[in-house]
Amino acid sequence: MREKLDQLERRRAESERGGGPERLKAQHDKGKLSARERIDLLLDEGSFVETDRYVTHRSTDFGLDQQRPDGDGVVTGHGRIDGRLVYVYSQDFTVFGGSLSEAHAGKICKIMDLAMQNGAPVIGLNDSGGARIQEGVVSLGGYADIFLRNTLASGVIPQISAILGPCAGGAVYSPAITDFIFMTRGTSYMFVTGPNVVKTVTHEEVSMEALGGADTHGATSGISHFTTSSEVECLQGIRDLLRYLPSNNVDAVPRGPGRDPRDRREEALLDCIPPIATQPYDMHDVLRRVVDDGAFLEVQPDFAGNILCGFAHLGGYSVGIVANQPAVLAGVLDIDASVKAARFIRFCDAFNIPVVTFVDVPGFLPGVAQEHGGIIRHGAKLLYAYCEATVPKLTVITRKAYGGAYDVMSSKHIRGDLNLAWPSAEIAVMGPKGAVEILFKKEIAESANPAAALDAKVTEYAEKFANPYVAASRGYVDDVIDPRETRPRLIEALEALQGKRQRNPAKKHGCIPL
Repeated sequence: MREKLDQLERRRAESERGGGPERLKAQHDKGKLSARERIDLLLDEGSFVETDRYVTHRSTDFGLDQQRPDGDGVVTGHGRIDGRLVYVYSQDFTVFGGSLSEAHAGKICKIMDLAMQNGAPVIGLNDSGGARIQEGVVSLGGYADIFLRNTLASGVIPQISAILGPCAGGAVYSPAITDFIFMTRGTSYMFVTGPNVVKTVTHEEVSMEALGGADTHGATSGISHFTTSSEVECLQGIRDLLRYLPSNNVDAVPRGPGRDPRDRREEALLDCIPPIATQPYDMHDVLRRVVDDGAFLEVQPDFAGNILCGFAHLGGYSVGIVANQPAVLAGVLDIDASVKAARFIRFCDAFNIPVVTFVDVPGFLPGVAQEHGGIIRHGAKLLYAYCEATVPKLTVITRKAYGGAYDVMSSKHIRGDLNLAWPSAEIAVMGPKGAVEILFKKEIAESANPAAALDAKVTEYAEKFANPYVAASRGYVDDVIDPRETRPRLIEALEALQGKRQRNPAKKHGCIPL
C-alpha cells in the first residue's frame, strides 16, 4: 500500500505542475497567475476539493496521443467563500493553451451540474485559446453543452465569469450568458473575431486592447461588469460580490454586518439637492449617506453613467440599488442606461433581492440617433423589468420625475411597494418651462413683455404642479418625507415587506421586447 500511496503522490504532484515550469514562468511573465494560484486566492484557505484531477483527453489525431496531461487544461472542484459553498473551474493556459476539448468541456459541465443540484454559485476563471482545433466539431459540441447549462442555470444559481486571458470566438458566449463578468486590464480580451480577421474582412486596423480589452468592454460595449487592475483585485472582487448574493433562488439573501444604526439621520442629505433645478449633483453622495457604512458596490460603473446600479446593505438587508445620476446627462434615460438597469433589476428579481430606486429623471433622451437606435424598444425593457419584478420595490424621488420616465422608474402604478418623495421632488408631465411654452404659447407671444410673461407662468405652473403634493394627494406617493428620514423609512419598509407574496400570471415566460 505504501508503494501505491507513493505513486499517488507522484501523480498528484505531476498533475499540479500543469504545463511545466517553463510555461508557468511564461504565464507569470505576462502578469498572469496559474490556474491553481487563482483558485487559492479565490477560495477560503484550504477549502478547495478537486474533482476529475485525472481526466485526460481522448483524441488520437495530430500527435495528441503522445500528450495526455492529467486534468486536460482545466482545474475543477468546489470550495468555500466566507464559509459558503461555491463551485469553480479554472482553465490552465499552460496546458494546450487552455483549449477546450471534449474532456475539458465534460469537466466543466459536471461542475455546473453539481452546482445546480446543490444550489451553489458557479464561478468560471477563463483563460483559453478557444476550441481545440485537433478535435474539430467535438470541441464545438463541448461549448454547446456548456451554453445549455449556462441557460438552464440562469436565475437558479448565481453565475460569475472572470476573464483572465484570451476569450474568443464561440468561447465568449458562455460568459455572456452568466450574470456578472470581471475583466483585468492588460491581460483580458473578449471578441468574436480577433484583430487579424477584422483587418481581413473590414480593412480596419485595431489592437487587441482596443477591440476587446477590459476598458473597452467596461466602458463602451457594457459587456463587462467589473474592471480590475490585477488578478488579485479581480478575485477579491468576486468574493466581495458574493456577500450580497444568495446561493440560489430559494435560499435567503445573506445579511450584512448591520452595525450602522438603523435610525441614523444624516444631516448632510439636506444639502445634496442644489437650489437651482437645472444644477447637477452626484447621486453617489445621496446613496453613501443612506446605505450601511456608506458601502455601495457599483455594477458597470464605467458604462451608461447616467444611471447607477449596484448592491448595498440597508439595516443589514442586501438590496439592489438603481438610481438616476444627475451628474451625467442630467440623469436622462437613454438606450444604454435602459438596458443596463433592466438587466440588473431582472437579476435582483430572480434572486429575491429587494430593489431600491432613487429617482431624478428629466425623461428619455431625445434625438435621431436614439430613435433610430430603438429607444422605444430598449426603454420598454426597463419598464418591463420593473413591471415584472415581484420583489419588494422601494422608491425615493429626490428631485425631477418627468413624463413617461416617472412611470418607468418604479412608480406606484407599476407595483411600487413604498414610494416616497423629498420636498424637492417635481412630479409632472414635463418641466415647468417646457410645459408653459406649450400651454401658453399664444398668450406669451401676444403679451407686452413676453419674457416677463413666461417667467410669471413658469412660477405659477411650478407652484401648482412641480411639487410632490399633487401626486401625494392621489396616493401615487405614499409620503413626502424629510430627507433625513430616508434611511430609517427604507429599513422599516424592508422589514415590513419580508413576507411579501406576489405572483405574476401563470405562463411559460413573458416576451420581453428584446
